[in-house]
Amino acid sequence: MLALAFGFLAARLRLPPLVGYLLAGIALGPFTPGLVADANLAAQLSEVGVILLMFGVGLHFSFSDLFEMRRVALPGALVQMAAATALGTLLAMCWGWGAGAAVVFGLALSVASTVVLLQALEARDSVSSPEGHIAMGWLIVEDLAMVVVLVILPIFATRGAGKASVAELIAAVAIVAGKIMVFGLLALYVGTRFVPWLLMRVSRTGSRELFTLAVLAIAVGIAYGSAEAFDVSLALGAFFAGVVLSESPFSKRAASDSLPLKDAFAVLFFVSVGMLFDPSMLIRTPLEVLAVVAVIIFGKAIVAYAIVRAFGFPPGTALTVSASLAQIGEFSFILAGLGSSLGLLPTQGRDLILASAILSIALNPLLFTLIRPLTEWLDPLSSSTGEKNVGMKPSTHAQRIADGHTIIVGFGRVGSIVGSVLAKAGLSFIVVENDLHVCEELRARGVPVVHGDGLNSDILESAEIASAGLLVVAIPDAFQAQGILAAARRMKPGIISTVRTHSESEVARLQRAGADLAVLGESELALTMANYALACYDRPQNARVEAQRMPLHPTDHRAG
Repeated sequence: MLALAFGFLAARLRLPPLVGYLLAGIALGPFTPGLVADANLAAQLSEVGVILLMFGVGLHFSFSDLFEMRRVALPGALVQMAAATALGTLLAMCWGWGAGAAVVFGLALSVASTVVLLQALEARDSVSSPEGHIAMGWLIVEDLAMVVVLVILPIFATRGAGKASVAELIAAVAIVAGKIMVFGLLALYVGTRFVPWLLMRVSRTGSRELFTLAVLAIAVGIAYGSAEAFDVSLALGAFFAGVVLSESPFSKRAASDSLPLKDAFAVLFFVSVGMLFDPSMLIRTPLEVLAVVAVIIFGKAIVAYAIVRAFGFPPGTALTVSASLAQIGEFSFILAGLGSSLGLLPTQGRDLILASAILSIALNPLLFTLIRPLTEWLDPLSSSTGEKNVGMKPSTHAQRIADGHTIIVGFGRVGSIVGSVLAKAGLSFIVVENDLHVCEELRARGVPVVHGDGLNSDILESAEIASAGLLVVAIPDAFQAQGILAAARRMKPGIISTVRTHSESEVARLQRAGADLAVLGESELALTMANYALACYDRPQNARVEAQRMPLHPTDHRAG
């Protein structure tokens, strides 16, 4: 009940519900007055929560997404994790902690929350955008690195780290790595054959609850089986169970059917984490808490921004990725709990991680509100080179193209219509599309397509921009469209371009960036409806002329 109440309150305050669940745990914990919940029962239920959380991470894992963004996600995630770990380690050592505790503390600050990141991207409809792909690929690398850390950490703790020889530690790590490799091969090669076969048989029964039970049995069974047979963690086993299902045709149904239980047990996990937190430390050590929050929000964000910009992406994309990663969550809690149970991390470290996680998650929505003004401030600075025609007055009349094909960036509802019209007119075009499934469908139909991000100069080069005459940017994100315009104009300054947008301010900005035609969707919709109204009254269909002559806005004219 408390989790529901606090989660609802957090949502009303436009904060992630996760903050409410953590606060509910604090209210139920032994460090606050009032009702104290059964910590042992909460811990047992939270184990199921960890299994289902990691199972969900595995379901979202995509080798294709990781491969697509490997150029920026792989080095970016590793460099940022190293930088955040170093900052956290230095901070802890300044407080007089030992090296082992400091490194565990730094690692806990280096990984972002999958739950928070997905919620933030879904709320802004950015999961399928380039920044969404970068952030998800980045997070996959972070998750994989943390899985390795969770496996190796007990070895260092049980071997006494500093007391064991280097050869003993290497041998122990090699043995565990070998077990993981064997387990991974069995899970991926045997599991990908057996699990879909099993789910197919269960699905044919027509029982939805039996299918859900089968999915949960697979997740929990693989997790516990791997822990018993291969000495790997429950989290790793659950992760591989999710990966096995993610590559099967039942992945979407498995995710949707298991979602309610996963969410319910995830809430219990976050409540149990909150029960461990002593809120009095906010009064005892406020400076330490602020220092840790600064590392998470500013340290991680600045490093991520610099890395994404270094790979040639525009400020808007870099800021979105930075904001997405400027928080910590479930992996940090799991690592803090493991570090505490192994005697590596002091209680103060665990409390600092919990406090900074709550604050970073609560502040994360605020970071997203800063993206637009920061992008508008940074964009002129970043696009001042290589754009000779910035500020040129846009043409509302079509320009003649002597030769060359059209590049269509984005083949959704708008791009596909443009492509269909061009195809019927006998005009050649090449599509640039991020969605792999769309690319496969287009290739099957014989349509030339390049799979990738239009912001990437290599992708534009593959689309033969040097010989192109027209660029059609049909994606809905105006900031991303501006970055594509800048990249295209650097490669071919004279290319004619048209882009879609959703507001008048975006039209002006895209025109300043050199777009020859910026189409405001709502205006075209309104003009079509107005012309239809005129036709119904047998009047000349000149809505565009009349609208330009006497523009009306909602505040200018209201019916009686």
